[in-house]
Amino acid sequence: MTQISAPASPFANALPVAVKPVIRHDWSVAEIQAIHDLPLLDLVFRAAEIHRAHNDPADIQRASLLSIKTGGCPEDCAYCPQSAHHKGTGMARERLMPVETVLREAAAAKEAGAHRFCMGAAWRQPKDGPEFDAVLAMVRGVRGLGMEACVTLGMLTPDQARRLAEAGLTSYNHNLDTGPDFYGDIISTRSYADRLTTLENVREAGIGVCCGGIVGMGEGVKDRAAMLQVLANHAPHPESVPINALVAVEGTPLEDQPPVDPLDLVRMCATARIVMPRARVRLSAGRKGLTREAQILCFLAGANSIFYGERLLTTANNETDSDAALLRDIGITVPGLTLAAAE
Repeated sequence: MTQISAPASPFANALPVAVKPVIRHDWSVAEIQAIHDLPLLDLVFRAAEIHRAHNDPADIQRASLLSIKTGGCPEDCAYCPQSAHHKGTGMARERLMPVETVLREAAAAKEAGAHRFCMGAAWRQPKDGPEFDAVLAMVRGVRGLGMEACVTLGMLTPDQARRLAEAGLTSYNHNLDTGPDFYGDIISTRSYADRLTTLENVREAGIGVCCGGIVGMGEGVKDRAAMLQVLANHAPHPESVPINALVAVEGTPLEDQPPVDPLDLVRMCATARIVMPRARVRLSAGRKGLTREAQILCFLAGANSIFYGERLLTTANNETDSDAALLRDIGITVPGLTLAAAE
């Protein structure tokens, strides 16, 4: 009897070095793009294998996000409704929230099942003085609740990074947004080198790095691969890599961008997992537009963190009960909400 053998997986011939469960810091853009462009089922399968080799697939971290100072940002990021350059967004400028208000929000997030509390302020760079001191108090308070604390405040000096580390900050978020070649189409008020300098200051202070980007801004696949290449060639890798889909907000220069294909997010999560095996790959902004099935496919591909709560900095997020039900249905319990979601 003639035996018919199945064709070899395209992954096996595309880039053999990429499938080895080792930590690398010498990726090329071409290698990463080759991984990204693999047949989807092969890509997700390999990402899932690498994910399980380095992480517990049941460990999906829930992070809550609060805008502690909203609007009036002097940066001109084309995607952001908080920019003072974009007058048509209707975004009001608000002062820094009081410390006690922020800590009440953090306590409520913990009660709802969040592990990590993230705080964002619409600044180009924080100024030393009472407001920065208040942020330090917020960090100490969140850590006192037994939660991880993350902030995003714009650019940081080495001394500011050191003071945040002394306050107990777990992680600092400072996204690259996109690859170096496309960056100038999105932002003109802060250079790519400025962002990398802040990441260096954060790392030197001993704070965890949270850094990722946004898909759907008009960039090409090569730009997405280039962003991941910059991150994957940092040694060590960022502890957290947020994968965001553009939320096109009316009044911003990107308001007419079409919605991101959910499978583009799956590909980005999978590629990030393969090139940065131990990072938290955070399925972040834009998740509200995904079906349950698309989110589960992202988890299978290696995403292991979500923002948990009904609002991100200025845009809507998935409802907490819906998230609890989704996690419960894939076998992950959320303290305090599992029974309520099941009723």
